[in-house]
Order: sequence, then C-alpha cells, then structure tokens
Amino acid sequence: MAGNSQRRGAIKKTGKGNPTAGSGGRVKRGLEGKGPTPKAKDRPYHKAFKAEQAKQRDASKRPQRGRKTSDVEWIAGRNPVVEALREGVPVNAVFVAEGAERDARLREAFEMAADRGIALMEVSRTELDRLTFGAVHQGLAARIPAYEYAHPDDLLDRAKDEGRPPLIVALDSVTDPRNLGAVVRSAAAFGAHGVVIPERRAAGMTASAWKTSAGAAARIPVAQTVNLTRQLKEYQDAGCMVIGLAADGEVGVTGLELADGPLVVVVGSEGNGLSRLVAETCDQLVSIPMANQVESLNAGVAASVALYEVARLRG
Repeated sequence: MAGNSQRRGAIKKTGKGNPTAGSGGRVKRGLEGKGPTPKAKDRPYHKAFKAEQAKQRDASKRPQRGRKTSDVEWIAGRNPVVEALREGVPVNAVFVAEGAERDARLREAFEMAADRGIALMEVSRTELDRLTFGAVHQGLAARIPAYEYAHPDDLLDRAKDEGRPPLIVALDSVTDPRNLGAVVRSAAAFGAHGVVIPERRAAGMTASAWKTSAGAAARIPVAQTVNLTRQLKEYQDAGCMVIGLAADGEVGVTGLELADGPLVVVVGSEGNGLSRLVAETCDQLVSIPMANQVESLNAGVAASVALYEVARLRG
C-alpha cells in the first residue's frame, strides 16, 4: 500500500558505502570539481613536460647573465667569522649556538653584525652542527649567499660605459680560491673591467676568495664561461688582443706595445701554466723578467705584476 516503507524493495538497504540510492549522497561527491586540468608541460608523463625539462637542461649548459652559484656557503669558527666580517665578505646571517661562551671574538662579531644590519640567529648546537655539516664552529658560524656571476659580455659593456679600452683578466684553470681573490683585488686596483673564470675545474667565488679579495669582489664583476678558449676567441672577434703570461713568452711584459688597446690578460694555473689550447689562442705570449734562480710566480702575483705594467703604460 502507498507509504508503506515496510514493503519489500521500498528502501535500498545496500549501496556499497552510498548513504542513499538517490542523487543526494551517492552522486554529490561525483559532482564535486577536482580543480583545473594541469597544463601539458606540468604533467610528468606528458611529452610536453619532457620537452620542457630537456629545454631547461640545455639552457643550464649556457652561461647566463646573473647566474648564481647553486648553494650558500658557511664560514665556521670564531676567528674565521670575525675575519670575514672585518673584510666585508657579504654575510647575510650570523648563527650562534645556545649557551656559547661570550668572549671578545663573539662580542666583536655581534657588534659588526649589528652595525651592518646582518641577521643574528640563536640556534641549538645540534642545529648548528647540521647547518655547517659537522664543521668545528666553536658556537659561531656565518652564512654567505650564492655569488651572482656576471656574463662575459658584461665586462665589455662596462668598459664601453666608462669610455676606456677594455682590460679583462682571464684565469686558465686556477684552482686556489686565494689566488682568485688576489687576482680580483689586483684587477680592481689597476683598473681592469672584470675577471673571467672557467665554470669547471677552477676556483669559484667562495668565502676564501671573498676574504682574499679584501672586499674588491663587491666592486668588480667576476664572470664565468663554459669554454675559456671559445670565450677568448669571442673577445678577439670583439676587437681585443689576447696575451698569455708564460715563462717562455715571446716578449717581456715591460714596455708591452699592446697595453694601450683593448686587452685580455690570461693567467695560467698554479702548476701547469697555460693549457695548450689557450696558449695557441693567445695573440702573444708574454713573460715577466725574473732572476734565474726563481722559476715562476704564483697566479696572483703574476697577474698583479702584469696589470701594474699595463696600468703604467696606459698612463
């Protein structure tokens, strides 16, 4: 009879989790939106996604303007942190372990951080161990941001803006960051427009390089290139003469005739000097006169001597 809910089949008793047989509970969830469909390039298994990933990998192999190092760097230890702050290394945060003994070095680090507006963070000793990868930090560490490298062409633009012939220093596989820092300091002192270093198998702008540059790295750009030989040829196409410092150079650096024009000075590595391809690319190999008993100078000193002479000849 009508309205008799007791009759067989009047109410659905099963539904595999559906509260009713009608559209109210069972269909409601099915009608709910799941958000916009991801773009093809955002779907991991779509060919457009794979093509985008391949494009990014190819782009990463080319030098980019404003390219940065991949990770931040840490300076650990009371003396290293204080010295880095004194030398103007671009620290963006100072970390101190909870309960660390407040001595003169720690107080000086706090004062310099406060004067420069650097964040001061107090963390547990365990956390500081983790951040510095287990280094001996003595309760104090400083964090340095990733260095932003210039593009090699930026150095030519800088010379053009100043209205002077370009003077660029290129380092051929120099692996000691202290030598890199010394070269950067000399380049800034003697009017160079920048320093170019290889992207691989060479020192980068680490904390040690920053410290040795005595703050000069903030005043002169350092550029990275994937292939130094190719970059030297591009500088030659732009009108620069390329000279390489070598013990068996054709001429001496004293009175160098090429000093007045657009010039790239190439300095070789600490042990092997200029590589074969780089030496063959140079327009001229130049030597630094020395006493017979001295075989060679390190990269930092050699660059300083050559740049001083170029600056002197340019007047």
